[in-house]
Amino acid sequence: MRHVMVALALVFLFAAPVQGLEAAGTLEHIAKTGKFRIGFRETSPPMSYLDQDGKPVGYVIDLCNRIATAVKNKVGGHVTVEYVPVTAKSRFDALVNNKIDILCGPTTKTLSRAERVDFTQLTFVTGAGLMTLAGKEIRDISGFSGKKIGVGRATTTEMVIRKMLKESLADAEVVLVNSSAEGVEALKNGEIDAFSADQVVLMGMAMTSGDKFAIASQVFSYEPFALAVRRNDADFRLAADRVLSHLYRTGLILDVYQR
Repeated sequence: MRHVMVALALVFLFAAPVQGLEAAGTLEHIAKTGKFRIGFRETSPPMSYLDQDGKPVGYVIDLCNRIATAVKNKVGGHVTVEYVPVTAKSRFDALVNNKIDILCGPTTKTLSRAERVDFTQLTFVTGAGLMTLAGKEIRDISGFSGKKIGVGRATTTEMVIRKMLKESLADAEVVLVNSSAEGVEALKNGEIDAFSADQVVLMGMAMTSGDKFAIASQVFSYEPFALAVRRNDADFRLAADRVLSHLYRTGLILDVYQR
């Protein structure tokens, strides 16, 4: 995994910045209100989740907290960070409708989503994976027939699973859930035979649940994560990208990942 992070660092170091339309004004809004609102998912470890004290933590939460510090320094004055819970279904509406200033979670950067929001540089790369109870492994799509496959509603993984089932003609039922926690609970209760999500999230759920799960080594898609911001706000996106570039350039991103 260290090699993956180093490779990403090299990509960002030599990548030319994307030029957007100068408009929006997230920085101006933060300076005016004194609030920096971070949208996050509550049950997506290790990316974003609540710890035992109910505090938002995780890999991308750490990244966004560093961005928050940079924003405070840039706008001056007193700025308070507010964490706003969002779901897979509501997260982009929350950003577009100005309920949050940045979306910090396991969010895949896609062209269709770019019609509504902009994205920072990549923060992580993973793929859709599959988790079952230990001893009941499904190693590939050939084992889907007759099974109930849980997947998060309004996620790229849902689209991937539906496409795979259609192409393979596998006789499997897709069961939609509203969160990773709900999917894991359904798996534990025998309501579904497998749960599909970003593999890194499945690993986080397995480690934090205390139960015994099996995660397939195969991934079914390419999922490049990035932080989402409002469209055409080049100043704010640049402020966020400067922080990410600094983390990659200095190698501090490895410390964040290890933590």
